[in-house]
Amino acid sequence: MTSSPTDRRLSKSLLALISLVLAMLVWVMGLISSLSRDSVTPALSLQQQEKALLAEPSLPPQLRPLLVGGDPSAQMLEALEEVPLDRLDDRQRLLLAALTRDEAQRSAALALPMQRPELSAMQQALSTYEQGGRLTEANEALLSDPAMDPLLRQLSCEALGGSKVWCTDPSDANAAAQATQRLLLAELLPIAALLTGVGLLIRHLWSRFRGKLPAWPPLVGPLLTPADMAILVAGGFVLLGEVLLPVLVSPLIALISQGQTGALGQAIAVLIGYIALAIPPLGILRLQLGGLERVEMPVGGWLQWRPSPWLTGLLQGVRGWLMVMPPVVLTGWLTGKLVGDQGGSNPLLEMVLRNDNPWALVLLALTAVVLAPLFEELVFRGVLLPVLARVLGRGWGVVISGLVFAVAHLSIGELPPLLVLGIGLALLRLSSGRLLPCVVMHACWNAATFLNLILLGS
Repeated sequence: MTSSPTDRRLSKSLLALISLVLAMLVWVMGLISSLSRDSVTPALSLQQQEKALLAEPSLPPQLRPLLVGGDPSAQMLEALEEVPLDRLDDRQRLLLAALTRDEAQRSAALALPMQRPELSAMQQALSTYEQGGRLTEANEALLSDPAMDPLLRQLSCEALGGSKVWCTDPSDANAAAQATQRLLLAELLPIAALLTGVGLLIRHLWSRFRGKLPAWPPLVGPLLTPADMAILVAGGFVLLGEVLLPVLVSPLIALISQGQTGALGQAIAVLIGYIALAIPPLGILRLQLGGLERVEMPVGGWLQWRPSPWLTGLLQGVRGWLMVMPPVVLTGWLTGKLVGDQGGSNPLLEMVLRNDNPWALVLLALTAVVLAPLFEELVFRGVLLPVLARVLGRGWGVVISGLVFAVAHLSIGELPPLLVLGIGLALLRLSSGRLLPCVVMHACWNAATFLNLILLGS
């Protein structure tokens, strides 16, 4: 006995409702738990101050106020003091002990055991040194170790009684030059992008005010229902992709990453985990699109990838990234000023920041810059936005699809800027009439973040 169309619709509606309720519970719990996750901001600030302190001797005088500010040593100490001791690594605790003049703080920083045995000798030297003493021969020999990183050697040398001239090793000039290059790129590239974005936004708004912009093309998308979207996003993306599949593939991840170093093993786990997350919603979407009448399929397909012309799509995506950057950055800044740093940063950010394994960085870049934009744009701007816009209107479709996109990242602290980014991506989908520019814009955003973390990281 076959079920009637009415029965099938009721079954679909019930499945959609159950999926939606369960997904909301998962998302609420995820957002709440994000408050207990650490923010990457303090770690990023630390890395930036390290680069500034290391680069100071080789910086041109005219650039020092912009890139270093006032006293880089004081700023570095302040950045270290903002992070709880148990979150600082061995090297950072030694830097704190070398910079501080507070004996209680110095003792607390040196009291914790070292996880890196090669730093134990420096811990011992700083622990036994008495303020006002001179640099001993034993400590001179310790500081002459060519394997010690330049910044730790310089600060420890001065903390152990060495003069600034003696502690400045000529061989550190190369490290200072590299730090200068990284700092310049990390500071000037975002500023250039922001200024360009502001200019493009002003030009765009002026053209719209004068009525010089072309009308947006019709929004074309798959003829699916809100119930289909609930099953796809809530059921496939959240319940199956974020909850069930990670449990099922965890043994496979452990087997594949077995024997790899920590950083590379983590990167492999992230890549496999993201692929596993994408499989259920992609499978559901394929079934949903396969059930549509092919005679109703528009030119360019249901998802409107429309890759040709490639160059136009690339330029639209880059332009969209530049234009969305100022409002997203402004929203993030206002959020921080109004409610403070709520934490909950994506763990991938700190993983990239602290990573020095090139193969691990390649795998993380593949996940963040290629796979994430392809999958997320397909779901949120390729399917969800057109369906919501057809049912609720373009304005509500843009806002709700952007909100779902932001909530899906499970971070209360990053929710407002992600909402603005999602709205910007939706507007690009509406104005361009195709999906490729959205993928390019999303990839540019992730790539810029990724590059900045590498420049300031290990």
